[in-house]
Amino acid sequence: MDAEQPYPDVGKADFPAIEERALERWASEGTFAASVDARPDEVEFTFNDGPPFANGLPHHGNLLTGYVKDVVPRYKTMRGHKVTRRFGWDCHGLPAEMEVESQLPVSGRADIIEYGIEAFNEHCRSSVMRYTGEWEKTVTRQARWVDFEHDYKTMDRDYMESVMWAFKQLWDRGLVYEAFRVMPYSWGAETPLSNFEIR
Repeated sequence: MDAEQPYPDVGKADFPAIEERALERWASEGTFAASVDARPDEVEFTFNDGPPFANGLPHHGNLLTGYVKDVVPRYKTMRGHKVTRRFGWDCHGLPAEMEVESQLPVSGRADIIEYGIEAFNEHCRSSVMRYTGEWEKTVTRQARWVDFEHDYKTMDRDYMESVMWAFKQLWDRGLVYEAFRVMPYSWGAETPLSNFEIR
């Protein structure tokens, strides 16, 4: 028995080629769209895919959470729901700003003000979507079915206004409170840091 080919009568499978053929078939036949359209409109379930930072390449952590996030819409689809799956992009925050600071001759608040806040923000907007093509390829290779054509971006005004609306709903119900909390702080960026930003 050959260690490379333990069952000589069975051909050697080229799994990447099989995967590519399956993806091409799904794309050409519109399988994802058909799976959504086959369900009744009145039994709808909307799933907005939690956004990754768009200014970096996908890594194993993104892949793992992607599979976990894929379970819910697939389950709901199997239960008969019409599941729209909008992919999202996180375009705000320190990762985007620090990426742009590394590209421009600026470092810190004073330099950004001198450079021009609007010019800096515009550079952030154009820079932040740089890796979307790679993300789309990776998510597709994962065999995840998401809608990239109707994606949402946290930098879009409609999205920001929807967040403000949701916060106002919480405020009106008395669910917002103010308190003190010890948090990590960046003196260079002059802002509190999330747990993810200090790692």
